[in-house]
Amino acid sequence: MTGNQEVLVRKLDLADTKSIRAFAKGFLAEEKQLHILINNAGVMMCPYSKTADGFEMHIGVNHLGHFLLTHLLLEKLKESAPSRIVNVSSLAHYLGRIHFHNLQGQKSYSAGLAYCHSKLANILFTRELARRLKGSGVTAYSVHPGTVNSELVRHSSFLQCIWRLFSFIIKTPQQGAQTSLYCALTEGLENLSGNHFSDCHVTWVSAQASNETIARRLWDVSCDLLGIPMD
Repeated sequence: MTGNQEVLVRKLDLADTKSIRAFAKGFLAEEKQLHILINNAGVMMCPYSKTADGFEMHIGVNHLGHFLLTHLLLEKLKESAPSRIVNVSSLAHYLGRIHFHNLQGQKSYSAGLAYCHSKLANILFTRELARRLKGSGVTAYSVHPGTVNSELVRHSSFLQCIWRLFSFIIKTPQQGAQTSLYCALTEGLENLSGNHFSDCHVTWVSAQASNETIARRLWDVSCDLLGIPMD
C-alpha cells in the first residue's frame, strides 16, 4: 500500500492482555530501537461487553490496553531517547468523567458516555506519563484527530448517517493522522510534553482532564487492574 518495504505488520489485540504482552515480547526481541509510539487503536459506542480480561470494552481497549502496551515498551523508548509517545484522544473527552466506583460500567452503562470516559482517560494518562518522564528524553502528547471517516462508528447507525450527511466536513484518514504525525515528528515540542493538540496546535481540555489528582489516581488504579507494580 505504501511502497515502503520496511513496513512490518504484527498481530496485536488490545482487548487481550496476553496478546499485548506477546506482541511486546516479540517486538523487543526483534527491534533494537523505538523512537515513536502512537496509541491510535480504539472502539466506540460498543454494546456492553468485556475484554478477555473482564474489563469493560471501552476502558479496556482505549485506555488499559494502551496503558499496558506503553508500560511494556517504556524502557525501550527510554533507551532510544529522544523518543515520543502520542495518545489519540477526542473532543468527546469533554463529556467524560472518571467515576472510580463505576470505572467498568458495572453500576450503570451508556455506550456513548463510556467512549467519552475512555477518551478522558487518554488525556489523564498522557499528563501523568509526561510528569513521570521528565528528564528521561521521552515526551508524551495527546491529540484530537478531528472527525474522521473510519470504521470507528460501525456500532452506531445514527452516527453513520450523520457521517454521510456531513461528509463534506469529515476528514479523510490521511487528514485525521496529521496532528498525530505533527506531535510525533515536529522538532522543538519537548517543552510541550503533556499537552493536548488539535489541528497541530495546543488546545484546551476539560477541567477534569487537567486534574493532577485524578490523573495520579487513575494511574494507580490502572496499575492495580493490570498487575503492574506501583512506584
